Amino acid sequence: MLNLMRDEVAFYDAVCSNDAAVIELGEETLKAIAQELLETAPRNATIDWNAKDTVRARLRSQVRRLLTRCKYPPDKREETTNLVIRQAELIASDWVSA
Repeated sequence: MLNLMRDEVAFYDAVCSNDAAVIELGEETLKAIAQELLETAPRNATIDWNAKDTVRARLRSQVRRLLTRCKYPPDKREETTNLVIRQAELIASDWVSA
């Protein structure tokens, strides 16, 4: 059992969308990536994602650097980055409405 919080699971599912990443990196590394993504996203939680392209661009850059640093397989890195951004937007709307 990974013992992830609900928001961590959203990011974990995003980074696990690449089968090669699951095989090469393993569950523990992907769990660590998901946890670090959760630490990155809340800083932007109160931002109107539709109006703030710079926020989205900054988060995209942070996600790309994290995936690269953790040796995430490059074949679907961009697709995974986009999925993480979408998850962050959904999670942020939950935080604002809570």
